[in-house]
Order: sequence, then structure tokens, then C-alpha cells
Amino acid sequence: MAASWRLGCDPRLLRYLVGFPGRRSVGLVKGALGWSVSRGANWRWFHSTQWLRGDPIKILMPSLSPTMEEGNIVKWLKKEGEAVSAGDALCEIETDKAVVTLDASDDGILAKIVVEEGSKNIRLGSLIGLIVEEGEDWKHVEIPKDIGPPPPVSKPSEPRPSPEPQISIPVKKEHIPGTLRFRLSPAARNILEKHSLDASQGTATGPRGIFTKEDALKLVQLKQMGKITESRPTPAPAATPTAPSPLQATAGPSYPRPVIPPVSTPGQPNAVGTFTEIPASNIRRVIAKRLTESKSTVPHAYATADCDLGAVLKVRQDLVKDDIKVSVNDFIIKAAAVTLKQMPDVNVSWDGEGPKQLPFIDISVAVATDKGLLTPIIKDAAAKGIQEIADSVKALSKKARDGKLLPEEYQGGSFSISNLGMFGIDEFTAVINPPQACILAVGRFRPVLKLTEDEEGNAKLQQRQLITVTMSSDSRVVDDELATRFLKSFKANLENPIRLA
Repeated sequence: MAASWRLGCDPRLLRYLVGFPGRRSVGLVKGALGWSVSRGANWRWFHSTQWLRGDPIKILMPSLSPTMEEGNIVKWLKKEGEAVSAGDALCEIETDKAVVTLDASDDGILAKIVVEEGSKNIRLGSLIGLIVEEGEDWKHVEIPKDIGPPPPVSKPSEPRPSPEPQISIPVKKEHIPGTLRFRLSPAARNILEKHSLDASQGTATGPRGIFTKEDALKLVQLKQMGKITESRPTPAPAATPTAPSPLQATAGPSYPRPVIPPVSTPGQPNAVGTFTEIPASNIRRVIAKRLTESKSTVPHAYATADCDLGAVLKVRQDLVKDDIKVSVNDFIIKAAAVTLKQMPDVNVSWDGEGPKQLPFIDISVAVATDKGLLTPIIKDAAAKGIQEIADSVKALSKKARDGKLLPEEYQGGSFSISNLGMFGIDEFTAVINPPQACILAVGRFRPVLKLTEDEEGNAKLQQRQLITVTMSSDSRVVDDELATRFLKSFKANLENPIRLA
């Protein structure tokens, strides 16, 4: 009876449990930290709540992309005590790729902002705000005690490794302070030991500071003349067998050419006051992590080709006369997509276990922004015309620079293109964007004089507009022979724009 009474008193709960359609739709829910996609430009987060009268609705930090681990609260768009409706923008959240608007999933009043705007590195699932039902006292809402993110999934316990046997470290003779150490040639060492002399009593004249046989013979002559005496080594105190530290290796007097070179200690932080700390955004941290993983785990191979843009520039001029504005990069995107369609063996990815051939041809185009390099995707590029590709690139580039890309607009892709020609770069190599297998680095087009033959076979100099493209490929799935054939086909398609129709 009690359950029936509660259902009767809350029609919204009744609609939710029974499945009747209401005026609001929750959308796709994927776990406690799941994320949902609506057809609009915003994301809606399904807040976990008990849906009982008097219990506030929790606003949790949502997972707005598969690679997102934490987010920043850029700005709250609603104030405490302000009424909100389903679909209203609550706040702006900076993910690892863009700034996304978080929408309210239900009607109510924003009772409490738990995490203020400007807060950074908020873990997924953390409580950031509370909403209460209309008519309730929002000023006295209690913040739940369990406001932290859910505990991480415990990993299976691994067997503890057996203790390794202790290895005794041989005791090294300590260098007596104030005594020079030289690298001795074998002949010089025998002479000095025979005559009880020390190399520090002479001067090393050999290459790289080596004390040679001639240097030892000079010391013997000086001893016979009575100008120097025999060297009496003083017994060194007993040393305990300890492992030498890098700092000990570099200690002692400084020599022009030391026997033991100074040991470098990478990774030590700079002294405080000698640098300025630069705060890293979530996007910058993710880019750094992914690039490091790519260069350390993906075997990069490189192939370069020069392409003649004469025909492309002529077609582009004809399109401009018809008020159709396209760039050379749009032709490059189209040529790459057509070549991938002709050679599906290059349209692959590596997922950690093996190669996977992709059924779609989506080209990721690198766009430089203030927060880092983003790669919006031209979906199904092989089926699009040049003008359609140009419009897509312009729209996505603007959204990338404004930080308004949706996750489905930059996640995925089968092939990447990075063009630095507008910055005056002739050629360069780019880092592969895993799990993709290839990325094409494009330089500027430049005039080059080439020796050609006319119809009668006479040699003549002719100016050509060339660009240099360099493809970085994952050798696990695209070997050198396949990469070479791809560039050959790409060059043929780009130099003959009629093939792109």
C-alpha cells in the first residue's frame, strides 16, 4: 500500500518506472558514469538519484568522451536558487578535447553549487551540484556525505616476487684528494711500477690525456737526476662496501680530462626560481600523453614524394571564377580519400592485438588551436565533392578553435592529414595518431624549375609548382612497400584532378 501511495503521489516516477512517455526524455544511459548523446549540440547527463520526494538530484561530473578522466568547471550558467527546466544549460565543462555544455535532465531549482567555476581536475563521478524539486526549500538542502568519485575497480592481486639474492658490491679504491688521476698506457704503467713512480709527478702528453711511455721515461730521467723522489703510497682507510651514487661519481677535484666522465642525472627538477610554471590544460596533458605513447609504442616508418600541383591550381582558378572557394588542402583530402578507397589495405588500424580493416573512410584534419592540436573528422570523405569537403573543413575548424567540437566530431577517423604549408614549411614528419596507422604531412607548394621535353623532343626549362608530402606509417600494418605504392597512387590522383570526380 505504501509503495502504491507513493507512485500515485508522484506521476513522473510512475511514468519513469512503467515506461509511459512523458514530456522529457532521459536518452541513452551508460552506467553510473555513462554518457548520452542528444541530436542537439549539447550533452545530457543522467543524474543518479532516488527520485523520491525530498531527495535532491545529484549533478555529477560526467564522462563526455571515452578518453576523459577528469574535467574543469569553466563557468556556471545558472545561479543558486534559479529555476531550471529540462534541457537548460547548467554549466560549461572543459574535457580533454573541447568545452561542452552540461544540460539539466529535469525541472527543478539549482539548490547548491558544490564545485565553483574555475575548479580544475575534477574526477569523473564527483558531485558538482544539487537540484531540488520545485516548491522545496532549496536554501537548506544538505550535501550528501558521499560526494567523492566512486572508488576505482580493485585489480586482482598479483603474486609478490621472490626476494632477489643480495649481490655483494666490490670495494673500489678511493681516490686520495689532491692526487691527479691519469689514464695510463700499458707500457707507461709497467715503467712507473718498476721505478716506484707516480704519474701525478709528471705531465700527460698523449691524446685525450693519456700518460704515455715517453712521459714515464721522462720521469725516470728526472729521478736519476735527483729532481724527484720515489712515490710512497699511503695506506687508505678501510672502506665499507657501498654502492657508489651518481653524486659520488662526480665528486672530487676537477680535471681537464677526467678518467671517469661526469654522470648525468636526467629527470631532476630545476632549482626553484629558475623557471616559470605554465599551467597545462586537460587538452594539453592528453596530447602530451598520446604523443608520448605513439612515439614509444608505434614503429614509425617514413616515405616522401613530390607532387606537381599544376593541374590542381588550374582547376582551382576555374572554380574561383564560378565563385566556388576551395583550397589546395581540400584537394589533398579528397585525393587521400580516393586513394584509400582504391587501396583498402592502408585503411586499417592496430588495436593492440592485430590489424583491423575499417569499413569507413574518415579523414582527420589537424587544426592548430590555442589549447593544442585538434583533429576534427571529415566523415565519408571519398563520397563527398571538393566543395562539400571545403565547407566541412571550414565549419569544423571554426568549432575547434572556439572549443565547441562535439566528441563524435573528433573521435575516430581512419587516416590523418597535417598541413603546415601555410606556415612556410617545405616538409616535415608527423606523429601517428593511434589507433590509426598513417598520417600524411604536407608542406607548402613552391615554384621549381624542371628540365622537360617539348613535343619535338627538345629540352627546355619549365616552372612547376611542387609540394612535398611525407607519410608516417605504422610498420606493423603498413610496410614500406605498401606505403610506397600508396604514395605513388596518391601522387597520380592529385596530379590528375579528373580522377577525383
